[in-house]
Amino acid sequence: MKPPVDLALRVRSRLPPQGMFANQHWRIAPTPFPLEPRLAHDLDSLGRVLLQFYRAANLLHRQSAEGKQPPWIADWLDRGKPASLLAWQRHRAFRNDLPRVIRPDLLLTAAGLCLVELDSVPGGIGLTAWLNRTYTEEGARQTILSNPANPHGAGPHAEGSPSGAAAEAGGVLGGADGMFHGFESIFGDATRVHLVVSDEAAMYRPEMSWLANQLGPSRFLVQNADFDSLQDGDAVYRFFELFDLPHVPCAETVFARAAQKRIRLTPPPKPLFEEKLLFAFLWNRNLRAFWRQELGEAFFERLQQLVPYSWIVDPTPLPPHAAIPELNLTDWHQLKSLSQRERDLVLKISGYSELAWGARSIALGSDLSLADWSTAVDRALRDAAAAPWVLQRYHKPRTVQAAYVDTATQQLHPMPARARLCPYYFVAGDGPDARARLGGVLATLCPADKKIIHGMKDAILAPCAAAPA
Repeated sequence: MKPPVDLALRVRSRLPPQGMFANQHWRIAPTPFPLEPRLAHDLDSLGRVLLQFYRAANLLHRQSAEGKQPPWIADWLDRGKPASLLAWQRHRAFRNDLPRVIRPDLLLTAAGLCLVELDSVPGGIGLTAWLNRTYTEEGARQTILSNPANPHGAGPHAEGSPSGAAAEAGGVLGGADGMFHGFESIFGDATRVHLVVSDEAAMYRPEMSWLANQLGPSRFLVQNADFDSLQDGDAVYRFFELFDLPHVPCAETVFARAAQKRIRLTPPPKPLFEEKLLFAFLWNRNLRAFWRQELGEAFFERLQQLVPYSWIVDPTPLPPHAAIPELNLTDWHQLKSLSQRERDLVLKISGYSELAWGARSIALGSDLSLADWSTAVDRALRDAAAAPWVLQRYHKPRTVQAAYVDTATQQLHPMPARARLCPYYFVAGDGPDARARLGGVLATLCPADKKIIHGMKDAILAPCAAAPA
């Protein structure tokens, strides 16, 4: 039996009885997904850029609400949210609070990485921890060094050389225990940590239960949405989206205790961090001076290299001599008449919706008929007052060579694929001392004929490793 096949079978045999996701399965890779060393370095350093972006976005929203920045910023970010949630977002106790888990969705394209979304309440933490530890313990480093797949370069934006967690060729990024140490670090010295999982997020309960057991079930406990036994000194990990608050009975108690500083809470009850339209603000020319000042020129340029051009779909009429930047349209309805070749564009709801995760709202213009694309545009325009939508340039992921093992036949199957990389950054420390550290990187490899990359049953899920230089 070839070593890569043997490794995949051993990995599969170590899957916990309850699995990692409820009623969800994936294909097992024979090795970690190898990344060219410069790309591994870029991922290692991206966390501090994204943390600073969150700091700047938080400041931008607050200054807008206070009249120090244009009011339309807070207006867009606050649309559709109930007054009670907006009151928590404005609460002085949460003034400077940021999410302590940052997970970008990065597509691997011919031009390099493309950052299409940021997730502050991500799934996959337990899975990536399990993958990193299992592949490492089963000898993945030796396998990848002796059987390296084609390394996948970073494109023209790569720079520097690998360092830190990404330095050792063949080792999974973050190391065997980086996800465990990272997740544990965000709770400081809390006596107990309650991972509150809503019914909406129930698919991820198995991975969170496994993670809690590994970290110590006497301190880390998975709780239901009606949990009501908080004690002073505890911490809560909010594993539920803010749109789902009506179905999370304990939410108000958790928020109130956190506001009183009796417990630690992450992520904070601030819906601005769950809005995809932040990327449209990054490209807004009126805000360029703000971003340059708060991010610094290097971070600002790096984000604009990574983030595709994004727009807020706003039905407000333009003057007849004006045009929407980059699109050269004078009315959003003209978006419907673009040819299929011109529709390398993605429409998706910005946030605060059950459609805002799992690719549920994504409409890829080049993949739709004119009628279906027109329907998607009309919906985005109709919803703008209460549920903003964003438009984003579509950068097609390039084809990479991957493989999986059929555990029933014990055969290795090559699979041309398109890749999404999800690094997990954990923010420990407070205020200016806060630091974002890479815990691990999850690769989702979908068959090359799929246009939208997500964790489907035909996808390979694998940890990422630094390939030999």
